[in-house]
Amino acid sequence: MVNFRPIMFVIGLVLSKIALFMYIPTLVAFFTGTGGFIDFATAVIITHTVAFLCLTFGKTKEFKLGVREMFLITTLVWTISSAFAALPFVFINHISFTDAYFETMSGITTTGSTVLSGLDDMAPSILLWRSTLQWLGGIGFIVMGVAILPMLNVGGMRLFQTESSDWSEKSSPRTKSVAKNIVNVYITLTILCIIGFVMTGMNTFDAINHAFTTLSTGGYSTSDGSMNNFSHSTHWVATFFMFAGGLPFLLFVQALRKRSPGALFADAQVRGFTLLVLSAGFVVALWLTWKLDYNFLDALRVSLFNIISVVTTTGFGLDDFTSWGPLPSIIFAFIMLVGGCSGSTSGGIKIFRFQVAFALLRKQMMQLVHPSGVFIQRYNGRPVTDGIVRSVVAFALTFILTIVVIAAILGILGLDPVTSITGAVTAVANVGPGMGNIIGPTGNFASLPDMAKWTLSIGMLMGRLEILTVLVVFFPAFWHD
Repeated sequence: MVNFRPIMFVIGLVLSKIALFMYIPTLVAFFTGTGGFIDFATAVIITHTVAFLCLTFGKTKEFKLGVREMFLITTLVWTISSAFAALPFVFINHISFTDAYFETMSGITTTGSTVLSGLDDMAPSILLWRSTLQWLGGIGFIVMGVAILPMLNVGGMRLFQTESSDWSEKSSPRTKSVAKNIVNVYITLTILCIIGFVMTGMNTFDAINHAFTTLSTGGYSTSDGSMNNFSHSTHWVATFFMFAGGLPFLLFVQALRKRSPGALFADAQVRGFTLLVLSAGFVVALWLTWKLDYNFLDALRVSLFNIISVVTTTGFGLDDFTSWGPLPSIIFAFIMLVGGCSGSTSGGIKIFRFQVAFALLRKQMMQLVHPSGVFIQRYNGRPVTDGIVRSVVAFALTFILTIVVIAAILGILGLDPVTSITGAVTAVANVGPGMGNIIGPTGNFASLPDMAKWTLSIGMLMGRLEILTVLVVFFPAFWHD
């Protein structure tokens, strides 16, 4: 049987932290007099109350979490947290709970899709809350990707199992130390990003908000014009920190320990990710120079910004890349699915799964040439077992099937094929903007039917939690001993 008391206790802990972070925009609203103080205070009281009840009824002498409890906690924490974090949007923006939940789920999963417009005139408190949600979602997913998913062997993540993935009492101090170091790196990079934005012309408020959503690869902005409102040098700063957000944060910690930045590029994922970004960026830059008469440096800036924004699933807008022609559109459609590195803030399928697939293909080709040969498949110096390969294949299959099912539902609801397909892809891959006139880089999701928004919210959650983490909960065998 599933033990629900520790699950309730953990949910209470998370909700109490959500309530504490709500104090920041509450104080901003109070001291700036820009509206939202009563609304945020109400949301804080409600969230604190529910957190207290969960902590009270979930308290237990023996706090033990099995595999099933971990699966449930992973899904329920993100689902329930989004419901309470949505309250300020309902109270301040006076939008429906459906729109508020969509906006919050998009924020906390660092997807970046939005139903809001008129951001330039919106209360600073709610803009800061949107950015804070993405920043929290980013660090939450890093910790989950390093400590939880490898233990649960979701989608081949056991390939990255380390001491920090061991939740036993023996390794508890080590796990806490690694988590602390990752948080410190995340905060340090955020501060450096804020400084970079300020130095390139952003005011402090915009710099803080955009740093939160850049490093978390979320993509929320304080303006409807997104990054188009800022200088070219700001675009380069954003490009660098989006790229950093797409790298494994555990490697940042290891590079700092060894005092060797080169340790980052010793990793196969990082090398593959860098090669993909640079090659796609240069191809699109050459296309813009040749076909659309861009200056090459401008073309390189715009292409690298958009390539990294999409491949890291950030979703910042800079020009409408869907209007650049067929080749860039094909490249962007592909990299929407790819995503960044495992252990980063990015979504998508992840680079390592493509690399494992190519390694498997190479092994199969060698086996055809030398039928009696024995070939050991390795990745980053580690042997790739049949179990990991099966997990990767299962993840890839369910990832594509999830997109197909969501796209079909959107089509049934009356959306056109481009909106349905790219909407499903951008939700499950946690990218943000889709393609087409409605949800493209210059549009948003406000005009979609409520059922479509709930469907996409589920897609964003599944994509963020690596699909199988959510699906396994619905198998009857999960609930039986």
